[in-house]
Amino acid sequence: MNESVWSHYGMWWAVVLWILMYAAFLAFVPFYKKADRKPAGVFFAFIVAFAFEMFGVPLSLYFVMWAFGRSLPEGILWGHTLSGLVGDAGVYVAVAATLIGGALIVAGWSRIHRDYWSKEDGQGRLVREGLYAYIRHPQYTGFLLIAGGILAEWATIPLLCLYPILVGLYVSLARREEAELARRFGSDWDAYVARTGMFLPCLGHRARGPGHRP
Repeated sequence: MNESVWSHYGMWWAVVLWILMYAAFLAFVPFYKKADRKPAGVFFAFIVAFAFEMFGVPLSLYFVMWAFGRSLPEGILWGHTLSGLVGDAGVYVAVAATLIGGALIVAGWSRIHRDYWSKEDGQGRLVREGLYAYIRHPQYTGFLLIAGGILAEWATIPLLCLYPILVGLYVSLARREEAELARRFGSDWDAYVARTGMFLPCLGHRARGPGHRP
């Protein structure tokens, strides 16, 4: 096998750096309940697997060799997996998704922390401004966007297995949170849900100010 293919493996300092860089986004999500920690744990596992596959060892290649007794060329479930199809576009998609997803996480945290999380229990208000005028869970959208962008460059076996789990956990967590908010804010919450999307903007509805009533 071409020696250049292996040149970026065994760089354990890069593994640690990559994990710390992506895991830093988790600092913008408070873990009030045990249920909050499960999606964060899977996202962290996703990042660890990504860093190991990118700079440490090609885990997917070793698994295929162990399970099937054969090797695979780079680009088939290990290495820059989509480079043969999209070239460097996968790298650009991953970078763009990280920047946009990170912005959603930080901006969402800034607004929700100021008006809800930082308040005494029962004193927080329903946040409907900024990103929350369009989507109800911009932070979760950010995490899923980052992970999805990584798949555009590095679609390996561990990441392909973890991503559906990550999506399912964030959807489940969002639904539990929304059930609590519905009990707390009643009709105000129902009106807010009617004009926003859970993770993506609700097409066909124009975001309105917090004082709007249908």
